Amino acid sequence: MLDFEGLRTGAGIFDVLSRAQALERQGKRILHFEIGQPDFCTPEVVKKATKKALDENFTGYVPAHGILELKEAIQDEIGVTRGFRPSLDQILIVPGGNAAIYYMLRAVIKDPHNEEIIHPNPGFPTYRAVVHYLNTGNISLPLKEENEFRLNPSDVEDKISSKTRIIILNSPQNPTGSVMKKEELVRIAELAEENDIYLLSDEIYSKMTYDEKFYSCSKHDECKERTVILDGFSKAYSMTGWRLGYVIGPEKIIDRMGLLISMTVSCVNAFIQKGGVAALKMKEPQEELKRNMMAFRKRRDSIVEGLNSIPGFSCLKPQGAFYVFPNIKSTSKTSKELADELLLENGVACLSGTIFGDAGEGYLRFSYATSVDIINEAIKNIKESF
Repeated sequence: MLDFEGLRTGAGIFDVLSRAQALERQGKRILHFEIGQPDFCTPEVVKKATKKALDENFTGYVPAHGILELKEAIQDEIGVTRGFRPSLDQILIVPGGNAAIYYMLRAVIKDPHNEEIIHPNPGFPTYRAVVHYLNTGNISLPLKEENEFRLNPSDVEDKISSKTRIIILNSPQNPTGSVMKKEELVRIAELAEENDIYLLSDEIYSKMTYDEKFYSCSKHDECKERTVILDGFSKAYSMTGWRLGYVIGPEKIIDRMGLLISMTVSCVNAFIQKGGVAALKMKEPQEELKRNMMAFRKRRDSIVEGLNSIPGFSCLKPQGAFYVFPNIKSTSKTSKELADELLLENGVACLSGTIFGDAGEGYLRFSYATSVDIINEAIKNIKESF
């Protein structure tokens, strides 16, 4: 039986946003650090390409797997960023990352009661929500602060059993901002091959690293046998509301996922895909991304320094994405207690670490997709309670 209640585990982020917005309607000033949404605008050339598509009436049905022009642009993108060129039949255009996670798990899992999925804890809530919904064996693997919240291959190996069907990876990672090292990803890819396990590598933040270089485990099999990579446009190109992403994987899995898309949403909006082509092929979005990452670096450094100046807080410097995950165990408050207090008393909206799994107890997540001035104001407000 499918577990609809299990889906509620993925709704916590938007619950906090709703509470924060309700307080704003009451006249309270709220500083937003809860939603993982860049505060930069979608590049103008992307919007112009989409408007042009509309003006040219490119508004009908398109193939469920995506338009050829975008798939060819993705071939070029993967060739540059991952070092191999997937076939067109290995590429699927998806209506956002959340949908892709569900489609992939649904396409691979055959016997939920006798199969298991290993996923990071803390981790993006959709992983846990879909695993619960499918009633599949749930093996959550705690990420350790002493390992900078990177998934340890030895820990993965210890959890692998004859039932293991999928391992979910996420680097750069939400909620911690950790970036896995090449040798760690290579070893996990080897473990997947040795044990005939699929890998779902969520790489939505692949373009958003600081001091650590991004590496993809897809290099091991070029997504021909067991690796499925998920990437898209939401974070790097400030296109969260566009709901446009893509998946690269073995042709048989991509075919199954394409069938699920055709039976649920028919296809991703035609004109939106033209915007994706512009994002990948035009020079301006890449230049904007570079500028945005310089701004994110300054914000990261400011929020890490600020949080570490608060009694009871201890914060590592993340190497990717735009999140920090401070340890607040010395405050003697639970994650939810402190997150609620910061919202109601200090006007700072952040997330309890437990939204991302029980291993998130003792931590908070802040999205620093906001200005340095707002970050400094938030630190000042929090200090009033300590």
